[in-house]
Amino acid sequence: MKVTSQLAIPLAEVTLRASRSSGPGGQHANVTASRIEAVFDVEESRTLSHAQRERIRARFGPRVTAVAQDARSQAQNRELALERLRGRLGSALAVQRPRTPTRPTAGSRRRRLEGKRRQSERKSQRRRPEGE
Repeated sequence: MKVTSQLAIPLAEVTLRASRSSGPGGQHANVTASRIEAVFDVEESRTLSHAQRERIRARFGPRVTAVAQDARSQAQNRELALERLRGRLGSALAVQRPRTPTRPTAGSRRRRLEGKRRQSERKSQRRRPEGE
């Protein structure tokens, strides 16, 4: 299962479990195990590097789980669950670009102060007149 351009996880490391679905299917749902749960154990993986393992563990914990019960077919749900698992692992491995702090522009500072002056003037108009 290809997760990123540099990482592919063998399906042997992903545990698939089937159970009865509460989704679509009518009476068919009562007799077939079409719900699929895909579980990836981060600790037991031989494919991940130490840094990748730490990054996934920090985001999702020691086990990453994806469930699919959208379709009537077990095969379709298996594909959906694996796709969701792939997405979760990919998002956990994505390195966030550090935010570059910026300063407010001169125009935004001017607008903010002008708004404060208008509000102050509005509130001062509500006060009782001086000297009465």
